[in-house]
Amino acid sequence: MRETVTVLAPTEPGFDWDTGTETPAPIVALYSGPARVKPDREASGREVNAGESNVALHSYLVSLPWSASGVRPPVGAQIRVDSSPEARMSGLMLWVTGVRYGSTATAWRITAEDRS
Repeated sequence: MRETVTVLAPTEPGFDWDTGTETPAPIVALYSGPARVKPDREASGREVNAGESNVALHSYLVSLPWSASGVRPPVGAQIRVDSSPEARMSGLMLWVTGVRYGSTATAWRITAEDRS
């Protein structure tokens, strides 16, 4: 595991009864540490329309150490690549699309996509 990542997820938004407004959900770090980030071989990039612009979605597989198995990021959480031997990967922001399970897994595997 050569990359360092931070897994970010929003908590529950609040509602202020005095003002009648909803406060945005604060973002918390669920995990920060070593990981492996690689393109998902089973999925290729695809173009979709988001609003009025085209967006290319690329799938990635993020592996966290087994000791981080208590961290179950919800779909929509973000994974920020903080450092990587591949300089172009540093700063990459990925969105969690699912978590993979397996009885013989040796790492915590998360599917994510780059929405750039």
